Amino acid sequence: NVIRKVLKELNIDSDLYKPKKVQARISSYKNNLITVKAYFNNPELIEADERANMKNIGAIYQKYVDVCFRNGAMDFDDLLLRTNELLTRFPEVLAKYQDRFRYILVDEYQDTNHSQYLIVKALASKFENICVVGDDAQSIYSFRGANIQNILNFKKDYPDAVTVSLEQNYRSTQNIVNAANVVISKNLQQFKKNVFSDNEEGEKIKVYRSLSDADEANFVASNIWQQHNSEQKKFTDFAILYRTNSQTRAFEDALRRKNIPYKVFGGLSFYQRKEVKDLVAYLRILVNENDSEALSRIINYPVRGIGETTQNKLIVFADSQNISVSQVLDNLGFYAPNLKLNNGILTKLSDFWSVIKAFQVMLKTENAYNVAMEVAKRTGIIKFLKDDQTPEGISRVENIQELMNSMQGFIEEQQQLDDGDASLSNFLENIALSADTQTDKDADGDQVSLMTIHLSKGLEFPVVHVVGLEENLFPSFMSSSTREELEEERRLFYVALTRAEKQVFFTYAVSRFQWGKITSAEPSRFLSEVDEQYLEFVNPATESRFMNNSGLKSNIFDDEPSEPRFFKKKDPKKTIEKNEPAPIPQNLKPVATARIINPSGNSSQDIEVGDRVRHDRFGVGEVIFLDGTDAQNIKAKVKFQHEGEKNLILKFAKLTKI
Repeated sequence: NVIRKVLKELNIDSDLYKPKKVQARISSYKNNLITVKAYFNNPELIEADERANMKNIGAIYQKYVDVCFRNGAMDFDDLLLRTNELLTRFPEVLAKYQDRFRYILVDEYQDTNHSQYLIVKALASKFENICVVGDDAQSIYSFRGANIQNILNFKKDYPDAVTVSLEQNYRSTQNIVNAANVVISKNLQQFKKNVFSDNEEGEKIKVYRSLSDADEANFVASNIWQQHNSEQKKFTDFAILYRTNSQTRAFEDALRRKNIPYKVFGGLSFYQRKEVKDLVAYLRILVNENDSEALSRIINYPVRGIGETTQNKLIVFADSQNISVSQVLDNLGFYAPNLKLNNGILTKLSDFWSVIKAFQVMLKTENAYNVAMEVAKRTGIIKFLKDDQTPEGISRVENIQELMNSMQGFIEEQQQLDDGDASLSNFLENIALSADTQTDKDADGDQVSLMTIHLSKGLEFPVVHVVGLEENLFPSFMSSSTREELEEERRLFYVALTRAEKQVFFTYAVSRFQWGKITSAEPSRFLSEVDEQYLEFVNPATESRFMNNSGLKSNIFDDEPSEPRFFKKKDPKKTIEKNEPAPIPQNLKPVATARIINPSGNSSQDIEVGDRVRHDRFGVGEVIFLDGTDAQNIKAKVKFQHEGEKNLILKFAKLTKI
């Protein structure tokens, strides 16, 4: 709030200088002991800020510090900065506290920043009775200023220190601990340790290769549901860990479809996030322009000069005429004399409503995804969010991208179904159900935990799913340009793996949507760094390109069925294809000839009744019936393991014969 007021006083645009971004920059300066005076004496810093279009940051920093001082207030960073200043400038004060604190213990030492390091070093320099506890393999907070060198160089600072290695892991099985050891050994910057476990050997880590993000989410939800029912495990026994918050959408959708309760920790459920609700509000207006809640949300977002006073006048007038606000906007010229608004405001209202009308016209000829993308671009939502380069701002852009991916996936799925409806209104109905499902759950109830790996540090779960194990996702494309960054990503992977007590599932997709386009994905390099002896591949890949690109050994990719090995085997006597004639549905007839060419496939494999097939969104299933003789209109009824029966149009369906 102080920064917002400072920006206003200095007449600086808060859209260009977003308060959180400014706050993060000032915080970084303080944690590196760069005061206002030091800032203005450093031409390189000033030049760097000018290159980043933040040339006014010094003036804002100065004003912010002055306001805090006048108010007798400090922020958290000041507590460290001023303590350092105190101990440096006043030797008698340092001596006083050195005598008072003769024995010093620092926990989680690997997470200390430069400012904290200097305070500890100053206080301990007289007696050197200092003990620090930490695990360099779990240093994952460099983005907050943590410096792993503090713990790695401890022996250099205190040559007489004794190192005591606490190497026994009491949480995890031997297999999990051994796998984690192998991975972290690849880091150069580390203390060499031999972590071990006296627990049972335990199961191998299951690796699931999915065709898409939807397939990945369906697998995880089905696995949780199966273990909950057959092994009586509680939902609280399960955790889904991911690299970025935007990944929650597919898992929330999959869990909701199975009515599995869940809680997203450290953030809102996907459809409750502001940027998602903002774009959805635009789409709601296109379907129902009388939606007053959606209208009030977007009429001045992004900011277009239609303030609260104007909105209130519109609402009051519409109520007095017993009509909707949209009807007033439809006939703005007619109602203008009674609205008592100046011409500038009337022009802004007219321009806004013209854009909405243009989108509605576009919706008649374009699919929902194209319209939504046009809305996101032309209204300035994407630009507005992209201008904020803080971690929070980047996360918001990722959430918008994930919403668009969700829409494209929905459209493709509906096109493949015989009775599909790919309309925008149907999509909005589906996500409205998702948004409402999780709002009233008991926070302390039996729920699956969804969280980022950063947030999971210090926690433990009997069963852990580490998802999205793909290059540029984990390791993140933003954190793998240097060896230091890549080593921190590897430490993050180590943290994820060691959250598990009994079982670990690694999942990755071979394709994902990015801004509505399907892009190929490669398995994460971290998968290839785990020794094969600790892994069990649920459905090994057969495509050679994934073997080559990932660096995984080729002999672990045998051509095997994709049904999970750890699911209980079905009784062959009970399968439909062998002994049980399935009832013929009214709308499908058995095809005269059993063999047809799959029109959608890239191979020349025939698909026939009784075949086991795989779909990138619905998973593994069995073809029950085929209908039609013309390749353009052949329909297949497929019974999927976890998604039930679907009537698919083969021309569009992405089926692969197993």
